[in-house]
Amino acid sequence: MWNLSPFALDKDIKGGCYFREMSVDDEYDRLVRDVLDNGSHETSRNGKVRVRIGASMRFDLTGGKLPFITKKRLAWKTCLRELLWFISGGTDSNILSADGCKIWDANGSRDFLDGRGLKYRRQGDLGPIYGHQWRHYGASYNQSDTDYTGKGIDQLQTIIETLKDPIQRNSRRMVMSAWSASQLDEMALPPCHVLVQFHVTEGNKLHCSFYQRSGDVGLGIPFNIGSYAMLTHLLAYHCGLEAVELYHTIGNVHIYEQHVDGLREYLGRDVGVTPTISFREKKEIIDNYREEDFLVAGYSHGPTLKLTMIA
Repeated sequence: MWNLSPFALDKDIKGGCYFREMSVDDEYDRLVRDVLDNGSHETSRNGKVRVRIGASMRFDLTGGKLPFITKKRLAWKTCLRELLWFISGGTDSNILSADGCKIWDANGSRDFLDGRGLKYRRQGDLGPIYGHQWRHYGASYNQSDTDYTGKGIDQLQTIIETLKDPIQRNSRRMVMSAWSASQLDEMALPPCHVLVQFHVTEGNKLHCSFYQRSGDVGLGIPFNIGSYAMLTHLLAYHCGLEAVELYHTIGNVHIYEQHVDGLREYLGRDVGVTPTISFREKKEIIDNYREEDFLVAGYSHGPTLKLTMIA
């Protein structure tokens, strides 16, 4: 059973019990253990997995907190480069790869695209994935270097304009979807994190909740948590708000068999220190933020955990 309380029960040195607020490591470790201990053994399109259906986690963002797991190093700069690429509307994995972020290389390879029936796409053109949906939802897709200015719906900018409006920012309609059913067959990979919603309470406190249809516990989920946490902090800063919470819901939670031993090792490691984030300067438009504008401090973590990337 999931413990839905945001607090963990600990024992002090005298044997007494006390409650403490759950950290990102508490939440993530709980998820890992649940899938390892209770997951069903299934065969997926890319190998054997242990699966749990349905999970949720909450993360505190107050005071600039960044929920990066600490028992291993999260490659947060790679995560940030991907996020900025999404924000730019990018769909060309070659651009991301040239920036040192190789995580989409396998999905943009000739063999992978051909296997998806996308032989007409040049290598690296991923089709209308996240960036296209965030910034040009509903626009017909041609190729990655097409100018889509003014085409489709700019979901991200619409949310920004709503957040900046003191009267409208309590709207329950600040939703951004990456799931365009009519374009799924054009994508190298259908989106895993499919929907995000932003909420403002008490006039200036920004919450983010996002839904992920499919979550790879070993590699994907820590990355996704980090990405949406940085996006929430960025929007809060850009719109003059305070980021307070990230809520993550996952439909199909899975651990690949190749990752089981590594994650068992991970659970036995010592906890480090989660970082905080601040920003160098406010930009006029969201597209103008660069990697050097994100100031991440105080991140103390364990060594890299080598897990095979499963395409």
